[in-house]
Amino acid sequence: MNLLLAFIQKAIGQGVAILFGATGEIVTEKSGNLNLGIPGIMYMGGIAGLMGAFFYENGTENPNGFVGFVIAILCTLLASALGGLLYSFLTITLRANQNVVGLALTTFGVGFGNFFGGSISKLAGGVGQISVKTTASAFRAQIPMLSDIPVIGDLLFSYGFLTYLSIVLAVCMTYFLKRTRKGLNLRAIGEDPATADAAGINVSRYKYVATVTGAAIAGLGGLYFVMEYLGGTWSNNGFGDRGWLAIALVILALWNPANAIWGSFLFGGLYILYIYLPGLTRATQELCKMLPYVVTIVVLVITSKRNKQENQPPASLGEAYFREER
Repeated sequence: MNLLLAFIQKAIGQGVAILFGATGEIVTEKSGNLNLGIPGIMYMGGIAGLMGAFFYENGTENPNGFVGFVIAILCTLLASALGGLLYSFLTITLRANQNVVGLALTTFGVGFGNFFGGSISKLAGGVGQISVKTTASAFRAQIPMLSDIPVIGDLLFSYGFLTYLSIVLAVCMTYFLKRTRKGLNLRAIGEDPATADAAGINVSRYKYVATVTGAAIAGLGGLYFVMEYLGGTWSNNGFGDRGWLAIALVILALWNPANAIWGSFLFGGLYILYIYLPGLTRATQELCKMLPYVVTIVVLVITSKRNKQENQPPASLGEAYFREER
């Protein structure tokens, strides 16, 4: 029982960063933009939040955890939104290839995170010496009283603020996309931007807002990994392939943020399953890490055969829109 409980907690912990990334990417893709820069944006969001908290704590005699908490979130949202704005400008205004821009943004974001992470480590006294424990403790604070309930408290109420925020955002984005006029407009743009444009919807504005908003949400996944998962420290290349898992989760979730909630925890469990399986070699461990991608491919094959419109990607996904060709 204790082992199962520990596995579920670890799976949820692994899945939260993926959920943030997937929710942000779903919002972006619903506008017709395919942002493969999400992994890089998550790095940018993580290091920006950590830098903001680090300079605050080291520049204040008696740092306050709540103030560091707010600074970290603001820095993360700013950095990741700027990444989304850069992607939008290049792909929407300048009409650059979305795949090329996205991959370049990922390369830049990873390098950006590792460079500044290493630089701050030197300021802090050496590699791996960054620590913002005061701010991290605010992020990791559990729900009072409820977290003390045996079993249920550990399973449901023993997580930090960003864990619950990831679920709330996914539910809110699902409602926005399916139940609001602006959400329906966004989906219409993703399906057929020319028709939406003819109906008076400002295609470029919606694409910009959706992409920047999606990037900001994804950046919170990086902040979660740094603050809640690692406890306010930085590790170069520590994110691994979680950003790519977030993009894969979009397919598994069938472009529905609510589905991404359970999908992220499934991915989190599959990602760490090798730790709980005895007798695996290094090679079989790597095979186990492939399971999330295998599941995604299976789901993609099944949904494509069923051919239900609501389970398909937006029709204009990855395609640039040229108004003069309408």
